[in-house]
Amino acid sequence: MAANRPQTILFITGAFITSACWDEWKVYFETKGYKTLAPSWPHKDATAEVLRNRQPDALVASNRLAALVDYYAGVIKQLPHQPILIGHSIGGLIVQLLLQRGLGALGAAIHPVPPQGIFTFKLSFLKAGWGALGFFTPAKQSYLMSYKAWQYGFTNGMDDEEQKEYYYRFAIPESKLIVRDTLTKAAKINFKTPRPPLLIISGSTDHSIPASLNYSNFSKYRNNQSVTDYKEFAGHNHFVFGRSTWKENADHILEWIGRQVVAMA
Repeated sequence: MAANRPQTILFITGAFITSACWDEWKVYFETKGYKTLAPSWPHKDATAEVLRNRQPDALVASNRLAALVDYYAGVIKQLPHQPILIGHSIGGLIVQLLLQRGLGALGAAIHPVPPQGIFTFKLSFLKAGWGALGFFTPAKQSYLMSYKAWQYGFTNGMDDEEQKEYYYRFAIPESKLIVRDTLTKAAKINFKTPRPPLLIISGSTDHSIPASLNYSNFSKYRNNQSVTDYKEFAGHNHFVFGRSTWKENADHILEWIGRQVVAMA
């Protein structure tokens, strides 16, 4: 591996799922010569089954977006070199927020939750996100997505056995407050701020974060001189970790990283 090539991948997990979702990605990227890490969010360092059995979980419910971004910033600052950031959903938004701080050598945001001010009234987005916001319910209680909501918001288009398998392997309680924080200044991006290269990936059948929303996010950077790229995958839902199609995402990211490294040399 070239001395000037970033050597570590930091995977940043999204909401509603355990960090074990990255296990196959870690192995795959390690075969390509990278070191990898995928730390769990605070209060979530346990299996999906254990975390579901704690529902409602007051500690999980206390997580906030600003503190979570600081948490990952702390992880980065402990590393000897700036890592490559790869995040999914809220993890993708966190990639954008960290790059804005100048943290990370470059970053890929997979189906990222949009920053403050980017919104859509598309029915699938509203339907998938309403329960997680938890309005008119106690904020101190965590939210556990039902299997029916999982089928609609994460694994639509997959067969029932796959949907069940991944639900019980990965689905966990979530903080309503952290989801609400994505609508606030905690999720604010200054799209003109220079930053390391960013790739935004979307899926054409994603109900939770429609591709059009990711494209709007990408388009906001049009006046930014920093590298910003976009890729939409046909037929991909919000759950980019299942089926063999996850390698389409991984290989595209690897190829994109390679181009950025050459440009940085």
